[in-house]
Amino acid sequence: MHLHILGICGTFMGGIALLARAAGHQVTGCDAHVYPPMSTQLEAEGIRLIEGYGADQIALNAELWVIGNAISRGNPLLEAILERNLPYVSGPQWLAENILQGKWVLAVAGTHGKTTTSAMLAWILADAGLDPGFLIGGVPKNFGRSANFSESSFFVVEADEYDTAFCDKRSKFVHYRPRTAILNNLEFDHADIFPDLAAIETQFHHFVRTIPGNGLIVANAAEAALERVLQRGCWTPVERFNDPAGWHVSGDDAEGSLVIHDASGEVGRVGWKLVGEHNRNNALAALLAARHAGVPIARGLQALSRFENVKRRLEVRGIARGVTVYDDFAHHPTAIRETIAALRGRVGDERIFAVLEPRSNTMKLGTMKAALPGALATAERVFCYAANLGWDAVAALAPLGEKAQVSADLDDLVRLIVAAARPGDHVLVMSNGGFGGIHDKLLAALGG
Repeated sequence: MHLHILGICGTFMGGIALLARAAGHQVTGCDAHVYPPMSTQLEAEGIRLIEGYGADQIALNAELWVIGNAISRGNPLLEAILERNLPYVSGPQWLAENILQGKWVLAVAGTHGKTTTSAMLAWILADAGLDPGFLIGGVPKNFGRSANFSESSFFVVEADEYDTAFCDKRSKFVHYRPRTAILNNLEFDHADIFPDLAAIETQFHHFVRTIPGNGLIVANAAEAALERVLQRGCWTPVERFNDPAGWHVSGDDAEGSLVIHDASGEVGRVGWKLVGEHNRNNALAALLAARHAGVPIARGLQALSRFENVKRRLEVRGIARGVTVYDDFAHHPTAIRETIAALRGRVGDERIFAVLEPRSNTMKLGTMKAALPGALATAERVFCYAANLGWDAVAALAPLGEKAQVSADLDDLVRLIVAAARPGDHVLVMSNGGFGGIHDKLLAALGG
C-alpha cells in the first residue's frame, strides 16, 4: 500500500514512516521543513520527501493519507484530502491497527522521562534477546534509530499525552492498548491544548481504562496526580516505585552507581553512565516493566550497565578552550531543574551556565515563566534566548539578579556566553528544538 505522511519529519511521524517502510509499504511524505536528522534516516530508507504541503501532492494518488498532529485545518493538502473524500488516518491509529495489533505493548507515559525510560526498556528487552519493536521520541544511542520493526511479540512505545490529530483530540496514548504501562509522573504541560492539570488527568484515566486486568501498571508513588488518576478507577494490578517503604533507588553520580531496593533491602546494584535521581527512577520503572515481560531484575541491571542514553540528553557536543558544551531536550521547569541537578552531580563545584530557549508551545505562552527562576537557580549563570516570546523574559528572570542575561539575538547571546566562560565551565544548552545551531556557534567562538 502507498502511504503519504503529512508531517513526516517529526520524530513520531518519522518513526511511523520507518515502521511502515519496514513492513513493506511504499512510503512518501511531506513537511514544512524537510530537515535532518529525520530526513536523513528517511531518505536512507528510500522514502521520498516533499517540502511543503501543496495540494498538488494529491497527484501522488496515495492509497492512504496519514495525518500528523502538527497538521491543522486550513492546510492546503489536508483541505484537498477532505474535499475529495480520500481515505485518511492519524498516525497513532495507523500504528495501533497495523503494528501493535496482537503485540504485548509496553507503553511509557508521563510528563517527563518518556523517551529515556522507553529507550531503557527497549534496550533491556533487546539485551535479553527478546528483539522488541519500538517507537521512541528520540534516538537511543544503543540502537541508532528511533523506530524498529520486529516480528517479536513485544513492542515498546513512548506514550504521549499530546492530542492525536486535527480530527481526534484524545491523547495519542489511548490508541495503544498496552499490557504493561509505566506512569512515570504527571504535571501540567501542553498549555496550548489542556486548560489545566485536571484535564490531563482525565486523559490519563482514559489511558488507564484501556489496560487489561492481566496487565500491569508501574506507577510513581510520589506523584499525587497519578494517585488521583488511579483513584478514579483502576482494573489492573499496580506496582509502585519511588516509594521509601517499597521499590526505590539510591546511587552516587560521582562514582556512577545505580542501586535498587525493595521493602526488604538492596536488590541489586550496577555501575552505569547516567546521572541524576530522575534517571535512577526512570531505570527502576523500566526494570519493573521489563520484569513483567519476563526479564529478571538482575538481568535488566546488567543491560543498564551498557545503556548509552539517548541523543540530546546531557549529550556532550564538544569541548573548546576547556569549556564543555552540552545539548539537552529539557524545556519544562521540572525537567530544567532536574537536568541541572544531574549535571551538578557529575561536575561538582565547577560552574554551570544554563542556556535556555523557551520554545515549546507552553513556554511561548508564558504559562511556566514564574517557575523558571526556581528551576534555574542552582546554575552559576543563566542565559535566555528571548526571540518570538509573548512575555517579558527579563522581568520573569529578574529574581535571579545579575547572573541572568537575556537576548533576542542569537549571535549576541553567543557573545555573552563566550565572554563569561572560562576553562572548566560547563555550558548546558536546553531546548526542544535546534536552537539555531547554537552549539556549533559556541564551540566555534570558543575555539577562536
